[in-house]
Amino acid sequence: MEALEPIRSDPAHAAVLLDIDGTLAPIVRHADDAHVPEATRALLIEIAKRYAVVGCVSGRRASTARQIVAIGTIAYVGNHGGELLRPGSIRAEVDPKLAAWTERVRQFAASAFTPERQLLRVRSEDKEAIAAFHWRGAPDEQAAEQAVREIAQQAEQAGFVVHWGRKVLEVRPPETFDKAIGVEALLRDGPATAAVYVGDDTTDLDAFRGLRSLVQRGELLSALCVAVSSDEAPAELAEEADLTVDGPAGVRGVLEALL
Repeated sequence: MEALEPIRSDPAHAAVLLDIDGTLAPIVRHADDAHVPEATRALLIEIAKRYAVVGCVSGRRASTARQIVAIGTIAYVGNHGGELLRPGSIRAEVDPKLAAWTERVRQFAASAFTPERQLLRVRSEDKEAIAAFHWRGAPDEQAAEQAVREIAQQAEQAGFVVHWGRKVLEVRPPETFDKAIGVEALLRDGPATAAVYVGDDTTDLDAFRGLRSLVQRGELLSALCVAVSSDEAPAELAEEADLTVDGPAGVRGVLEALL
């Protein structure tokens, strides 16, 4: 409660920003099965009524993020900062530099997703300008991970950038975009003077650093970075966080405290 006080004390000038997978939604065997528990969703609906800015910041496409959370009155930053879907909007704003790479990324993903890798139950996810390869839940996760590491080598040789998450590889264009950029776009010229960000994975470190950069530049008065702990969470997340909570249940506790 003490850590959240700068946010709670002035909701009209505060932002509540959250990752989705592993934060609002528990990690599941297949990414397509992810959902936000109704108890968490109900809390988020109430927070959206009270706070100036409420948004979900995800590695998924913004439209997919909205489908999972199922709240149309909040903002969604998708593809790790490459997309911004504003409250009530039908179409996401996509970074043109990112969009220009869509066809090349898709061509690479199609060539990399060989029958041999499919037999290992590696799963491919099309996020337009980003291609993701998952191995969570494969019958032989070790063999599937090795196959994905081979994809990473091929991607780097082809001039793409690779990023590792929780049992997932992302193949990205060699353009600068991350959750820090997405967070800054969401808060730019808005009413928020204080913000809290909650996340569970490596990409959320960028959001932490983005918020702190806004404070250093005087664009925010305060920022609170909350890490969601798990067996798979990177050690750096807790090291850089101001506060740590235990899993999605702990995130619900944060939401309850904000109300």
